[in-house]
Amino acid sequence: MLAAAILPTGLEAQDSTGALADDILPAGFGTLHQEDIALRLRGENIQIKVLPLDERVIRLLSPDSYRALRGLKQLKAREIDDAKTSYGVHDPSLFFVTFFALRKRARFTPEDLTITSRGRFFRPIAVIALTPRWGEQQLDQRETAVAVYLYDEDIEVLEPFVVSYAGGSTASWERNLRKLDEERAAVIARATAAGKS
Repeated sequence: MLAAAILPTGLEAQDSTGALADDILPAGFGTLHQEDIALRLRGENIQIKVLPLDERVIRLLSPDSYRALRGLKQLKAREIDDAKTSYGVHDPSLFFVTFFALRKRARFTPEDLTITSRGRFFRPIAVIALTPRWGEQQLDQRETAVAVYLYDEDIEVLEPFVVSYAGGSTASWERNLRKLDEERAAVIARATAAGKS
């Protein structure tokens, strides 16, 4: 795990009356795993996994997964803030991206990972590496390179979007949205039941 637990589990999203916030769910009640909803692209030499780091998504993950991803955001908070200032983006869309090498000396081009959302095309405005050899842009077989990607703030992760790289693309987020909707209802039910006990 790349980051230690940062936030406690429980009903952090409740206000002083105990009601759930409209757009943010409580942490600690999700059951999904990263593998359940990560988008995957496969090229000749590289496999890519992409996962939004939006709180409305990651709070639906299991407590351990949530704390790890939240911890990554906090670990890199200063670099994220610097990028926001440099590019004049108030609330960038953050994504957790993994490149996995299928062959020896597999090369990758980080800035070629693009997103199409609401008919608009987005290139990353900044990439914050989490693994030491990221800058080499080449991996040995079965080696991974991991980073936090920042895109413009206009990507809506609760709507369908398309991720593309090197001529390939995936639109499977639309299918994942159904899983997220089901889990969101389950999280609200679990949190409500816990609040009554």
